[in-house]
Formats: sequence, structure tokens, C-alpha cells
Amino acid sequence: MVQHSTKQSIPTLRQKDRITDNIIAALAERQGFLILGHRSPDDDCLASMIAFALLAVKFSKPATIYLGRPLHEHFQYLLNICRYNSIAAAYRDDPIEAPADTLVLCDTAKPDMIEANAAVRRLFADPGILKIEFDHHIGADSEYFGDPGYRLVTEASSSGELIGHLLLRLQGRKQILRRFQIHDLLSRNIVLAVLTGIIGDSKMGAYLKSRRERRYYRIFSTLFNRLLARRTYRSGNLANMNQVFDEIQRLSDIEHGCYSRFYEQREYTRRFGYAVVGEEQIRELCREYDADTIVSVARALTDRLADESGWLGLVCYADDPGVSDLVQFRVRRSQHYKRFDLRRILEEFCFHNGGGHEGAIGFRIPKAQVQDLRAYVLELIGRVEALMEREEKAYRS
Repeated sequence: MVQHSTKQSIPTLRQKDRITDNIIAALAERQGFLILGHRSPDDDCLASMIAFALLAVKFSKPATIYLGRPLHEHFQYLLNICRYNSIAAAYRDDPIEAPADTLVLCDTAKPDMIEANAAVRRLFADPGILKIEFDHHIGADSEYFGDPGYRLVTEASSSGELIGHLLLRLQGRKQILRRFQIHDLLSRNIVLAVLTGIIGDSKMGAYLKSRRERRYYRIFSTLFNRLLARRTYRSGNLANMNQVFDEIQRLSDIEHGCYSRFYEQREYTRRFGYAVVGEEQIRELCREYDADTIVSVARALTDRLADESGWLGLVCYADDPGVSDLVQFRVRRSQHYKRFDLRRILEEFCFHNGGGHEGAIGFRIPKAQVQDLRAYVLELIGRVEALMEREEKAYRS
């Protein structure tokens, strides 16, 4: 297993290109790919996994994505892509039938967040298995998983953007494309997967902060949106990025019921919209809804509360005792407020079980550390608001 260290942005374009070329060489030389993501994968995580799997298939290499649990219905179009392209999807304790000499991790801040069963985890320590990593989560308590030279880990709007960078680099490698008889590298399905990652994590670019992020988002989203439109038949669905975004934002009928129960708990401070759902309430909800529904609802509500407050949104809930002994926190920054890096919360208050990027984080703490959940959240919000004010004062001065 590689020595872990905090993830840092790749310092130069030359180094980024060298890493990308190493990954292209691995696609040509390695024999089988097992592709991993984090637990309860979001749109960027799943889309980048599938985009890489599609690329491996173009090299005529077997590819398996490990998902753990069944996914939300709005990802069905991505799972259909896997089915139509002979990409195996493994769940829970399914055996990994295709041989794998390479692990590929997508959009996961650190190794202990990986969705993996015991058989998959045994592969982590095998020195003969190459480990490749794509991620845009850096700093805070992030940790590398990939082998040195195979970590395409850097500032980006999404992990989908990093897969897009790999595709565009490969597009110029005519010799290797001819060698593997790849005549349609930027096919509709791979474009659709990349675009899902690019627009999903940034909410159609609304949560981007820096000029570099906005410029790369504009370049990649425009390019892949045009490719998708050109390659979609008039009778087909998901012909442009707006339709893709609407699909990944859609809540199922089941989720709407759960969502309304969470939304009833909302309250507001000067800089936060927040909702706290205690263990008794979660027990009631778990009798009607599964754990993945609760995770999806928490994500969607955090986004809404951030935009309603104009600053930050926070959703906190205690896991059902049958799931874990942890309290879950999700924090999202409003699209109108981009000055504060949310990873500062992880650093300042020493939350080690979590991760994210500057616009969205998640973390969890043991229930034993909390006597009164609502009081704990209010105290945390007060401390975060004080931190924001200090940093804004330092910025102004």
C-alpha cells in the first residue's frame, strides 16, 4: 500500500500531462480494471467511474465498477450505458468475476471512504496491482490512494473534468488510437458520462469560485455539450446538458415524502439555513425509507438551504442505530457566496472523518460525543460564523 499524504494540486501543466500519459500507457498495457468510488456515490463519482470504464472497454479491456448498493433511479441512464457496453457492475458481496490488475479510484477524498467489500479491500495491499486515482478534493484531511505518477488529483470543477482532460489528451495520441482501432473515442455515451460529472458536482457551474474553475467549466461543458447534441438522435433523450442536469436533480416520488419530513425541521441563523433530524425521527423515517433515500434527500436539502440562506446550508442527522453509531453532517456553500473555503471547517475543528471540496463537505462524529444534537449544531454554527467573520475581516484588511 502506498504511503498516504495530504492531497495537493499538481503544480505544473507538464507534470499533469506526464501523469495523464502514464494513465494512457496503463490503459494500453494493463489487462483488467476494477473501478471504485466512495460510499453513497453522487453524480460526479458515478459518472467518472463509468466514463473511465467506457474508456477501458474502448481499449478492449474488461472493466468492472464496484457499487456496493443499488443506486438511485435517476442514475438509470448511466447504468444502462454499462449494460449496453459489457461493463460489469458488482454489488455488496458479488464476486469480481473479471480479472483485475489495476484499481481505479474516482472522486474520493481518502481511502477509508471507499465503497469496498472484504475481497476488494484485499486487493489494496497487493503490490502487483497498479492504483490509479482521479480526484478534485485536495487539502484538509484528504489522503492519496493512487500510486505516485498515477494520481490525476488536482484543482478542477469535478472529477468528470479530469476524465475529460484525459480524453482530450488521448484524442491527440493518433498512434495509440490506431493501434487499438479506436475510431470513435468521443462517443455519445462517454460524452454523456463526462458531462454528467462536470455539471452535477458544480450544479451547472453555479458553485464554481475561481476564474480558473469557471474557465475550465466553460471549455469542457461547452465542448461536451456540443458533442452530446451532435451524437444524439432527434428521438433520443438527454440531448443537452440542461436535460442531463434536470435528470440528476430529480427526486423520486418516494424521496419527496422523505424530503418534506426533513424540510419541516429547517431553521435559519444569520448565515445558515440548517435542519437537524434526531435519532428518534430517523428511526421513524428508516421504517419507511432506505438509507440511500435519506442520503439523497440530505444532499438535496443542503443545497436548497444554502441557496435559501444565501450563505451556507447544513443538514445534520443521527444514523439509525442499525446503520452506525455516527452523526452525519453535510454542508454546502450558496452559489452566491464563494469567499469561504468549507474545508477550513474540517481543519479548524479537527473533523477527521470526512472530506469534500471548497464548496461542499461532509463529515461524521460518534454519537457518544453529543449530548444534545440541536445544541451541538447551534454551537458549531456559531463557531463557523465567527470563523467566517474573522477570515472576511482579514481579507478586507
